[in-house]
Amino acid sequence: MKDQLTTLGFTAGWRLVRALPLPVAQALFRRVADRAWKSNGPGTQRLRRNYQQVVGADMPETLVRDGLRSYARYWMEAFRLPSRTREQNAAGFNMRADCHEEMKSVIAEGNGLVLALPHVANWDAAAAWVVANDWRMITVAERLKPEAVYRKFLDYRESLGMRVLPLTGGDRPPLDVLAEHLEQGWVVPLLADRDLSRGGVEVDFFGGKTRMPAGPALLAIRTGAPMYTVDCWYSQDRVEAVLRKITPPAEGPLDERVKRTVQLMADAFAIGIADHPQDWHMLQKLWL
Repeated sequence: MKDQLTTLGFTAGWRLVRALPLPVAQALFRRVADRAWKSNGPGTQRLRRNYQQVVGADMPETLVRDGLRSYARYWMEAFRLPSRTREQNAAGFNMRADCHEEMKSVIAEGNGLVLALPHVANWDAAAAWVVANDWRMITVAERLKPEAVYRKFLDYRESLGMRVLPLTGGDRPPLDVLAEHLEQGWVVPLLADRDLSRGGVEVDFFGGKTRMPAGPALLAIRTGAPMYTVDCWYSQDRVEAVLRKITPPAEGPLDERVKRTVQLMADAFAIGIADHPQDWHMLQKLWL
């Protein structure tokens, strides 16, 4: 019964929020975020502790409020994204011009790209923008419970034009499939600021220790595909973005090369998160 109610709630949310006028949807989700801030539940408390790790003990409490408003904006936009046209998706996401030109150049030469993203702003909008540029894109998604909700998210993301592999339970290891697509010139974006496998690489991050997944580094080293981190943040009416190039070391044992690459990735994530902490949506435990 609980799984059925959860599935029903997500399905109703997708339909209802897409039907609301945009100003009404914005006001509704902002109100929900402010109520979550005032209620100070476990997720809000965790977000506060994570922001304190980034900003320091003298962090203003308004940062937590703004972070929840940003997170609510992500969900509001995610629910409405399937109703948007490719032209709207392209206009609603602004990749810095030099980064856009670099991506176009790499892809025009027939090469794939590894894009590592933290949970910042609207990563689904970033994926929709990739597809709006007529670039082939494949990624991996965590298998959510209940299964019907996972299928809803899968259908949603595939409706945007991307191919999605399950993190677990697929016919083949995801890294093997992703590597094949990279070699065929596909774009491979992966959320990479939180390890879901419990086998990630330990890194230094904002003065503490955490683990981040090795997948983006392994793919870049294994295939030779260029690797970038993607920093996204919200402006008033769209998502802004910039790329940061990650160059894996060319020599040494594979495990050491992977560790050094993941640390470079973490360092690049930290630059963007420090610039726009309110748009980092990390409501889970991160530091060891």
